[in-house]
Amino acid sequence: MQIPKKLLPSDGRFGSGPSKVPHQAMEALATSSVIGTSHRQAPVRALVGSVREQIRALYSLPDDYEVVLGVGGSTAFFDAATFGLIRERSQHLAFGEFGAKFARAAERAPFLGDPTVVTSEPGTHPDAHPEAGIDVYAWAHNETSTGVTAPVRRVEGGDDGALVIIDGTSAAAGIPLDITQCDVYFFAPQKALASDAGIWFAVMSPAALARVEEIAASSRWIPAFFDLAAAVDNSRKDQTYNTPPLASLVWTDLQLRTIHENGGLAWSVARCEDSSSRLYGWAEQSSYATPFVADPGKQSPTVVTIDLEGVHASAVTAALRENGIVDIDGYRGLGRNQLRIATFPAIEPDDVTLLTQCLDYVVEHLDD
Repeated sequence: MQIPKKLLPSDGRFGSGPSKVPHQAMEALATSSVIGTSHRQAPVRALVGSVREQIRALYSLPDDYEVVLGVGGSTAFFDAATFGLIRERSQHLAFGEFGAKFARAAERAPFLGDPTVVTSEPGTHPDAHPEAGIDVYAWAHNETSTGVTAPVRRVEGGDDGALVIIDGTSAAAGIPLDITQCDVYFFAPQKALASDAGIWFAVMSPAALARVEEIAASSRWIPAFFDLAAAVDNSRKDQTYNTPPLASLVWTDLQLRTIHENGGLAWSVARCEDSSSRLYGWAEQSSYATPFVADPGKQSPTVVTIDLEGVHASAVTAALRENGIVDIDGYRGLGRNQLRIATFPAIEPDDVTLLTQCLDYVVEHLDD
């Protein structure tokens, strides 16, 4: 099937991660002087320092919050948090694949008590509830697998000193956040920050930093790769314990600069909301498409999931891929006849509108 050129987006990458890296960023990488240099020398440390300061500015961090980074991505941080932030027991909200991964990591840790795992039907999210003996409450700000957004707020009535740990991987830079409502907000940059994988960032409160220090001083064995105390110590020196993916740092720095130059978090949030509203509005008017997340208050502005009826999503995405529009397949674990479309800040809102026109064209001509 040949989609008319006038309908095609300027860039056909709509994947939810790895996400679109702008062509300008790709070109900038070719002239970067840090690629292939030591991560403990001044140029790379300056780059790390720049990224940390820009994250601090993005969220207007209180003076006593710190930006920590390490190698391995968000899944690695699940394990790092299991070793270095959960004292005894945790409560997890599992309303998609990534919240469930963190819960499984805690369940399998032989040095922790059994966690409480609170679930809900796909397309919704549960709420955390105060529970005696819980020292960490954890959930995703935005569940990448389902396109559900959950509020970030402290859990009132629980044990004193309990931490709130939030996975912000597909939300960071795309959804509003009061950082003081959590103790750890962690994310990888290959989504709304238009970068590549292999590194994690975590904004940590004084309480979280104290918990890291407390557990590190205990008798618990912690593998060096997951040692959060080492990550904190190295981050304060603007470096990582292990060699980081330098390209990811370069691209993260560039995207953060773009966001700040255009107005900061308010700009990037508005851009995501503009793009996602075009998709939700289109689906609500469509004869064959429906927003998967029915509650508008839970609909993600960065990862839009759309159910299809009367047409096979696989046939639609195959035709689009032949025309250069890629990575809008539904999340495999859900097993639904569905599209999943990223609307991160790097994606042009007008390209989203063109995508909806391409979808309509493909569906109309599938039987030709």
